[in-house]
Amino acid sequence: MALLGYWSAARWLGAGAGMWWLVLASLFFYSWWNPVYLPLLLASIAINYALGRRLSRSGRGNRAILALGIAANLGTLFYFKYTNFALGVIDAAAGTALNPPPIVLPLAISFFTFQQIAYLVDSHRGLTREYAFSRYALFVTFFPQLIAGPIVHHGEMLPQFARRSRPSPRTINLLVGLSIFTVGLFKKIVFADGVAIHADAIFGAAARGETLDFFLSWTGALCYTMQLYFDFSGYSDMAVGLARMFGIRLPINFNSPYQARSVIDFWRRWHMTLSRFLRDYLYIALGGNRRGEARRYANLFLTMLLGGIWHGAGWTFVLWGAWHGLMLIANHAWATLRCRIGWRGEARLWQGCAWALTFAGVVAGWVLFRADSIHTARGMLASMVGLNGASLPLHWRGLLQPVVPALEAAGVVFENSAMMLTYTPLLWVGLLGVISVFAPNVYRIAARCRPVLRDGAPPQARLAWRPTWAWTVAVAGLAALALLNLSNISQFLYFQF
Repeated sequence: MALLGYWSAARWLGAGAGMWWLVLASLFFYSWWNPVYLPLLLASIAINYALGRRLSRSGRGNRAILALGIAANLGTLFYFKYTNFALGVIDAAAGTALNPPPIVLPLAISFFTFQQIAYLVDSHRGLTREYAFSRYALFVTFFPQLIAGPIVHHGEMLPQFARRSRPSPRTINLLVGLSIFTVGLFKKIVFADGVAIHADAIFGAAARGETLDFFLSWTGALCYTMQLYFDFSGYSDMAVGLARMFGIRLPINFNSPYQARSVIDFWRRWHMTLSRFLRDYLYIALGGNRRGEARRYANLFLTMLLGGIWHGAGWTFVLWGAWHGLMLIANHAWATLRCRIGWRGEARLWQGCAWALTFAGVVAGWVLFRADSIHTARGMLASMVGLNGASLPLHWRGLLQPVVPALEAAGVVFENSAMMLTYTPLLWVGLLGVISVFAPNVYRIAARCRPVLRDGAPPQARLAWRPTWAWTVAVAGLAALALLNLSNISQFLYFQF
């Protein structure tokens, strides 16, 4: 309906009418969840647009307006997202009972807040142009990317909204958009939701205080590692696909991050638009690497710490941000040392070890990210380093007979317990692990069609796929199967094995 209305309005009434149609459709999409917060979004758009226009005219001299705009945005975000957490910290420290009010987090407030802060900062720097209010409103509310990103930049989106007098539908956009949307939908409904059943079960047991062994804790951590990637990247793919149907290209947000061989490379591939925002508007603002190594490492740590807090209000998110900050510091220090001694480390064995170490560090971080408390995270991580022993189901002994002596020598016990490892989560981890580590992502497959603004794929990695109607029919069938919720197949497999 939104697509048909957009092209109809743009064709018969002009590009401006098409823009307003998309704005109204996006506002309807946003208010469908909870119309109470629609005035908050509208007020945020109006105030930031007015402040941005004032900043673009006054130039770099008016820092008071910039500070006011940033404070208003961050203050609103803090109230809705962090008030209860802050009051809980005060209660724990002072022994009070402040009884924080029930505050429901407005949909997408973290995303549209960051986008508008970037707009204000760039207006202050003189990097923005005068845009119509309809285009700015669409930049903030564009429904394909409003809920789960990517975090778009005004310099990427507003020129696309303004560049054509009368947009017209193109078959290539519909084919490419539908294909990428379907891939994302399948990732979310089949892969992410399918493996989430097992991640939830294992993390739930840890939260209840049950002691997990080495294999079960690692299985739970790996299940969540795959769930999070296919969940988040699936949403990003759907956003890219939907936007492309309207003739709009969004920036890439995920570029096979589990193929990274360093934490630095991981953050160039994972949630790339957030990494870009943190780099351009926080890390560089703190001084970046311009004030010596010690200050550079402090800036890295603080940036990642605040990035962790952005993801959620809780100590586990603080620890997750701190963990990645420490890993980045260690990675940069190691890179500096390698440069000084002239060692490039290109051997295959070294590259494999670098990937394994990076992946293990990322998985450990996801335990902090997923756990509902520090106690749960501590229990999971203790089990993952072997402090609670290692056991396998007794009926696996025959299957593993050739390696049983080695396993028992390493301390592995074969027994039956209430919480036993099964084949099903291992099958999920194996399948999704192979896809995420070895398979080309959808942006490389469709690189010749330029599906995103920055595909990040080197020329030799691009494949020769071109969209056709036969392909579209096939992916439409795949979408239909996904909508039937094929994640139920995991329940079937669970009972079979």
